[in-house]
Amino acid sequence: MSTASKFYSVLTSTLFCYLAVITFIGTAINGVEASHRIYPQFQSLSVDIVDQIHRTAYHFQPPKHWINDPNAPMYYNGVYHLFYQYNPKGAVWGNIVWAHSVSTDLINWIPLKPAIVPSEPFDIKGCWSGSATVLPNNIPIILYTGLDSNETQLQNYAVPANISDPHLENWIKPANNPLVAPDHTVNRTAFRDPTTAWLGSDGWWRMLVGSKNKRRGIAHLYKSKDFMNWVKAKHPIHSRPDTGMWECPDFFPVPKSGENGLDVGITGRDVRHVLKVSLDLTRYEYYTIGRYYPEIDRYIPYDTLVDGWAGLRPDYGNFYASKSFFDPKTNRRILWGWANESDSRQDDVDKGWAGIQTIPRKVWLDPSGKQLRLWPVEEVEKLRKDPVLMENTAVELGQHVEVTGVTAAQCDVEVSFTIPSLEKAEPFDPEWVNAQDLCAPMGAKKQGGVGPFGLLTLASEDLEEATPVFFRVFKADTKYVVLMCSDASSSSLKEGLYKPSFAGFVNVDIEAEKRISLRSLIDHSVVESFGAGGKTCITSRVYPTKAVDGEAHLFVFNNGTEAVHVEKLSAWSMNRPLRMNN
Repeated sequence: MSTASKFYSVLTSTLFCYLAVITFIGTAINGVEASHRIYPQFQSLSVDIVDQIHRTAYHFQPPKHWINDPNAPMYYNGVYHLFYQYNPKGAVWGNIVWAHSVSTDLINWIPLKPAIVPSEPFDIKGCWSGSATVLPNNIPIILYTGLDSNETQLQNYAVPANISDPHLENWIKPANNPLVAPDHTVNRTAFRDPTTAWLGSDGWWRMLVGSKNKRRGIAHLYKSKDFMNWVKAKHPIHSRPDTGMWECPDFFPVPKSGENGLDVGITGRDVRHVLKVSLDLTRYEYYTIGRYYPEIDRYIPYDTLVDGWAGLRPDYGNFYASKSFFDPKTNRRILWGWANESDSRQDDVDKGWAGIQTIPRKVWLDPSGKQLRLWPVEEVEKLRKDPVLMENTAVELGQHVEVTGVTAAQCDVEVSFTIPSLEKAEPFDPEWVNAQDLCAPMGAKKQGGVGPFGLLTLASEDLEEATPVFFRVFKADTKYVVLMCSDASSSSLKEGLYKPSFAGFVNVDIEAEKRISLRSLIDHSVVESFGAGGKTCITSRVYPTKAVDGEAHLFVFNNGTEAVHVEKLSAWSMNRPLRMNN
């Protein structure tokens, strides 16, 4: 009997023994904070009226209430599934269940009932994040973190109650849970978010679980022959000091060349691996690229990359708890990420909702091998309508050229800038290692040499409100340095908002190319921007008071003494999906 057949037999036997009707009940999570501040007075406030002013039109979100981490995205038998952390009773974190939606195109989503809720001793105090694995005989299985009555974090599994149901609406939690409990060497309150498992050529399944030891971030490795009995490897697959808790680890292969994705178990000479972690201490993510050595169960990042807080990020803005999956339909690796609100908790309660998922992004390795590229999935382009074109337009110092004919609060814009000369680029100080430290003092309103130039998104007509997304070019000793910013500091006249200036450096040879591109997906309270074809991505959450709906405007601007040219700008108003969890 083959390994796959043996495994199928064991799993089928287990399901037969434990098949049961699960009664879905809601259980409030009290006293367990993890990464979220707890507001008991708001957790279960019913929402009668949902404020629509800043709700997105084409981003993923439920009709009301709080959402956070995307969980277990997968493509199964012609259907995309997205599970996510959801509070069915209020607009702040609490009462968390695994909500579940399905789609055939990644744009239109049908809501189903929650797939996993706290109900058993191994998850009675919480059903937290996890991943999906599709097994060799085409059986999907969810691995997730549950909290028991002692608030110990356990790794559990759930399976479909009816594998022939095209939507996999009902899930059961077999009684042999948990699959993995922390031993005495593991921090039992920092042990969560299992990855998609992969089957090695040696017949062992492997998965990672995020953890920490004091300030050392850890990705523990677990192995199993039958997916039911797991043992901890002698050492983590990777760890790093001074990074804190590693939440939502993601470990996947990418081919050295091309834009296709790979299933999680692929290895070989022409394959590189990516380890992404979400940093509980900083509330952003970073990733490394390196080699995975299954014979010694080690992942070793390239020493030319920063492995720590200053490392590469999939997104330099409001983006967290991301989770990727391999899409066998299109041979893509697709990444989902959560964009939390930047207003106050009282604002969230008042408006009746909080949190969105960013547009899913295709992920591949840049030809340089030094970083990933991320780009919105092509399906989102089906929502485009009423195209607007601007070409061969010079933008001088202090100019703001409006892009008319587009719904500026709900649009998609792509622009390619050419730079005739770099002679006026400002000097770059080598001590400037953190791009975000530069964005605020050198914002869109501060005159420069080459830049700042870019887009003024969600702008009021008088420019009192705007979220500039822009580039600025500096001259270092041996090369030019390109800074990209998404600056929310002037996004709203409302007080009490978190309005950060997010930034990242863009790895381009601007001297040779003399051009750079920018794409922004603008959707009422979110601006997702992609610089240089997805080399640097920044997401901002904003809440304008004047630049709302039909009063929002879109401008191309330049505040550098060197003129720049709009080689080509294409913009589209965006339709709403026919179904968004309604």
